[in-house]
Amino acid sequence: MVMIILQVVGYQNSGKTTLIEKIIKRLCINGYRVGTLKHHGHGGKVTLPEEKDTTRHAEAGAVVCAVEGDGTFLLHAKGHWELDELLSVYERFPLDVLLIEGFKHAPYPKIVCLRSREDEHLLHLKNVLISISWQRTDGSFFIEDEQAYMERIIAYVKGEQHVCDRS
Repeated sequence: MVMIILQVVGYQNSGKTTLIEKIIKRLCINGYRVGTLKHHGHGGKVTLPEEKDTTRHAEAGAVVCAVEGDGTFLLHAKGHWELDELLSVYERFPLDVLLIEGFKHAPYPKIVCLRSREDEHLLHLKNVLISISWQRTDGSFFIEDEQAYMERIIAYVKGEQHVCDRS
């Protein structure tokens, strides 16, 4: 099976992370292996835990350092990473679905989270699958209609729904 990539985009505090958590849970219940990738778009450096060996390795100058233990693998890599480079790393893992938070202008199918009508210009991004709004609007799912938009997302992952279907 080819890894399905689905983006969740929107502005800060639009519900992206909460939505991704719900999607992960629903997909896992349905037997999918899910990975995530978050774009830290608010500026600043992503930090490692203080005073840990891996942090010490990175601070000493290691370009890539990782720690593995009890079935968990954490990787830290320095440099400027393009999305396609990051995706090539994810292709190494046994994933069915990769949920990407952010990278608004990437060419993958998108779920757009709208805080208000001022955010509706995001609907002009390429490959919008669905939009979820904090206000009742035509063409968007209302944030509280979780069952309806989750069914649409699951249908997309199963190959039963296409990006061009916006109803």
